[in-house]
Amino acid sequence: MEVLVKEFKSNLDAFSIYSLFRNKDVIFLDSSLKDKNLSKYSFIGINTFLKFKSYGDTIWINNEEFKGDAFKKLEDLINKYHVESKELSLPFIGGAMGYFSYDMGRNLETLPTTAKEDIKIPEAYFLFYDNIIIFDHLNNKSYVSSMGVLQDKEKSIEGIINRIKNGKKVEYEEVKGVNKEFKSNFTKEEYLNGVETFREYIRSGDIYIGNLTQRFHCTTERDSYDIYKDLRRINPSPFGAYMEVDDFHIISSSPERFMSIRDGHVETRPIKGTRPRGENQEEDEKNRMELLNSEKDKSELLMIVDLERNDLSKVCKNHSVKVTELFVIEEYSTVFHLVSTIKGDLKDNVSSVKCIKECFPGGSITGAPKIRTMEVIEEVEGIRRNIYTGAIGYFDFRGNADFNIAIRTIVKKDDKAYFGVGGGITFESIKEDEYEETLHKAKALMRVL
Repeated sequence: MEVLVKEFKSNLDAFSIYSLFRNKDVIFLDSSLKDKNLSKYSFIGINTFLKFKSYGDTIWINNEEFKGDAFKKLEDLINKYHVESKELSLPFIGGAMGYFSYDMGRNLETLPTTAKEDIKIPEAYFLFYDNIIIFDHLNNKSYVSSMGVLQDKEKSIEGIINRIKNGKKVEYEEVKGVNKEFKSNFTKEEYLNGVETFREYIRSGDIYIGNLTQRFHCTTERDSYDIYKDLRRINPSPFGAYMEVDDFHIISSSPERFMSIRDGHVETRPIKGTRPRGENQEEDEKNRMELLNSEKDKSELLMIVDLERNDLSKVCKNHSVKVTELFVIEEYSTVFHLVSTIKGDLKDNVSSVKCIKECFPGGSITGAPKIRTMEVIEEVEGIRRNIYTGAIGYFDFRGNADFNIAIRTIVKKDDKAYFGVGGGITFESIKEDEYEETLHKAKALMRVL
């Protein structure tokens, strides 16, 4: 297939343009953080021609039901619409956008099923789009692409550009937090006991590090669009996402990349280590340096780097997996994070879907060793994680892909909103500190809700 791509000029920002097309099944992958290394592109998918959903071994394609391996079925569909052209420098010009929930991991490994499932949504959900609106933030350029599946390519692009020309810029208002009751699956004491349970498993040699999460929920009458609008303003992120599908909405301001695949090169960027932003410049710098010099956080990140290197070695060419950044501090509106970057070159027979499958879920939000830690998570957390710590992103029809780790992410269904916040537990973990870290991570999400 051939994809037509045309550049357009507009004074509107990406969110204002998304607001023109906002509708059910329109997905916005949003790099709202001003960062030339991470926030290079944003994408809007409009005009769906195929819907893919799965739960367990049941797959729905445009409501037709199948049985089998969801990853394999998705890979076959993406191959069906394969595009050869690599002339354009843009990473995503046509393809599928959506998510894998954390619970997709149950289809890859034999895990216990003791955790309660209190929100039921598909484990995988992808929409195939006839048109993509592309924002190249680095070069300040914008494009519209067309596959020509639903409508003539020239005609569809012309209609989209004309709609953008008549659009207005979205105005922001001050975000005012309100007193709201948030309920967790843990009391504070239960969370502290959970940390101790993880430490016991580490002491006994079962695991080296594990991610323990508490899940908050609240009732809210706020519109999901308004929640995301506020969140991207007060907590801009490089890997944000907003989607309204079926009877639920996903609102994400993730700082973490799970996997980027481009022209056969793959990159993952695990986060381990967090400190709150200070109340003033002096306190801010103190917290930043404390994280940079923390041996506990560095050892935590090193263990995950080792796990990610091992995962990538399954799908990459021999000797191509390299750690290109080890301990880098990244600044966000409410926290500092410690980050590493690992890169590799995919084997010739490995597709982007297979790469995601072999490395899923991300090691930074499970622990090491991965499968045993996932068993401990199931036991201690007691409820299924759902979309939280899964991955949201895109598959390009030329073989590229980019997915976040779905942290700082809200699922809204009916009048209830749910989000998880957690942290890596090591033997050196101080229980109170681990609990406080989850609250720092929850700060922006609680504010917009």
